Amino acid sequence: MKKTYKIDVDCANCANKMEEAAKKTAGVADATVNFMALKMIVEFEDGQDPKAVMQEVLKNCKKVEDDCEIFL
Repeated sequence: MKKTYKIDVDCANCANKMEEAAKKTAGVADATVNFMALKMIVEFEDGQDPKAVMQEVLKNCKKVEDDCEIFL
């Protein structure tokens, strides 16, 4: 399952860091961050709860970019 989320990030480098952090999160099969559109597309592994996984994605993204925001 793929879902798209609105994000708030300041620069393209920060967006790349958020993308890498999201990809490393358990339950995420793939993730893409589009800095220009301010969107994150997340593909979840089968059987995962998107809400629970996205809470972990947000925590991991805040570790690399503490002022980022993902609108769940």
